Amino acid sequence: MNIANPFAELAASISPSVMAWYVVLMVLLVIGGTILDMMHKKSAKYFFENAKRQKARAVRELDSGEKMSLALKTLGYEVLTSGEFKNPKRRMSHLMTMYGFILFVVSTAVMIFGYADSADAGIWPLLWYLGAISLALGGLWFWFFIRVDVFSEGLPWYQVGRDDIFIVTLITTSVFGLLWAFTQGSTLGWVLFALFILSSTTLFGTVLWSKFAHMFFKPAAAYNKRIIWADGSRENLPDVPDLTDPQVQEKFPDIPTYMGKKPPYMGLGIKRETPNHY
Repeated sequence: MNIANPFAELAASISPSVMAWYVVLMVLLVIGGTILDMMHKKSAKYFFENAKRQKARAVRELDSGEKMSLALKTLGYEVLTSGEFKNPKRRMSHLMTMYGFILFVVSTAVMIFGYADSADAGIWPLLWYLGAISLALGGLWFWFFIRVDVFSEGLPWYQVGRDDIFIVTLITTSVFGLLWAFTQGSTLGWVLFALFILSSTTLFGTVLWSKFAHMFFKPAAAYNKRIIWADGSRENLPDVPDLTDPQVQEKFPDIPTYMGKKPPYMGLGIKRETPNHY
């Protein structure tokens, strides 16, 4: 299938060098926003100080082979397959959004830097469309059907807070990008292109206030969790029993199981009509 490069027609009106500099600017905004986020939340300072405390509590030292094995497990489970999401719908939505975003961003960069003046860009235009579609569907699925606060607290779907900047701009960037690609050469196409640029600039320019930087910290936190379990440095906390175990239910008959799942808010005095989607 030969799909045209959506940026080739754009190059007739906007210089490829301008498009390239825009991509570079977005990368710089992400780097700068992530650094400012670390400084503001002091996450790096906390991480290194906590690492020192964990090392002091460790009952054994892991060799390089064990650390590499844990890193690969983290990559395969938490990063590539999002295995930490037990809700299959949430997991699928996350995977569609994540891989769609990666395809969308990488193919955009490749076509702008390598094929900006060529309608034939090989497989990259197809990957761009597939990435945008996957990103849009995954994001919309999450926004309308999975958001915990909307379904468990009865909030309207259109209520948007600062925490929603990331997912909203992901959705609008992919949707406006697709609509622009289908309407190029028309007045409507230029309007959609402007909205596409506005959405993407907001996405990459609001890292400090959105959850964008979370995608960088999450793998590190997952790897660190595996480390502290392996070297014995985790805090000496009591083990939480499996509330779905028949023996536990027999010993503690008053514990509700909430449709066979562990209750997410036991002992908090909170009454909820809908179980937490996470």
